[in-house]
Amino acid sequence: MLTFCCILAIDSNIFSNLNYMEKLTIDENQFLEKLNLAHAETIFNAIDQNRKFLRKWLPFVDFTIRVADTERFVRSILEKPISIRDEVYVIWYKHEFAGLIGFKDADRINDKIEIGYWLTEKMTGKGVATAATRKMINLAFRNMEMNRVQIRCGIGNDKSSAIPRRLGFSFEGIERAGERHNHEYIDLEVFSILKREWAETLF
Repeated sequence: MLTFCCILAIDSNIFSNLNYMEKLTIDENQFLEKLNLAHAETIFNAIDQNRKFLRKWLPFVDFTIRVADTERFVRSILEKPISIRDEVYVIWYKHEFAGLIGFKDADRINDKIEIGYWLTEKMTGKGVATAATRKMINLAFRNMEMNRVQIRCGIGNDKSSAIPRRLGFSFEGIERAGERHNHEYIDLEVFSILKREWAETLF
C-alpha cells in the first residue's frame, strides 16, 4: 500500500512539470501552446468553418453548436486536478490556428498514454500533424517517463493513420466498435511505439 502511494506521488510530480510548458516550439513555422479558455472562440470558429471536413471522424462536431460548447470543453479539461488532467495543446502554423493535439487516457501505473489530434482542412498535407505528434511523443517519453504511446484511428481515415506509420509505430490490430459516431460504432486501427523503440530512432 505504501509503495502504491509512492508511485502516485512520483508520477504526480512528473505530470505537474508539464504545467510549466506553456509553449513548445517545433520549428520556425510551428509551435504548440497549452490550451486555455482564451482559445475557445478560435477553436469554435475553426470547427464551424470545417464541419463537413471534420464531422466524418470527430463525433463532437455535431454537438458543438455555440462558442459556449467549446468553452465547456476547455473548462472540462482545465478544471481537473493536474495529476489526472489530459494535457491538450493548440497547434499553430505560421501564426494560424491549425488544430488540436493532446494526451488522453494516461495510465500512471503502467506508464502508457494515448495521443489524439485533429487539423483544419487547409492545414493538412503540410506535415503539421506529423511534426506536432513527434513533439508530443518526445514529451511523453522524455518528460513524462512513459513506456508506451498509443494512437488509434478510424478505419478509412488514411491521412490520420499515415502519421503513426510514418513515425515508426507498430500496427497492433483492430479495436472492433471502438468509437461511436452518429449512432453507429466504427472500428479503430491501433498503433503503438515503446520507449526502447523510440530511443533507437535518436541515434
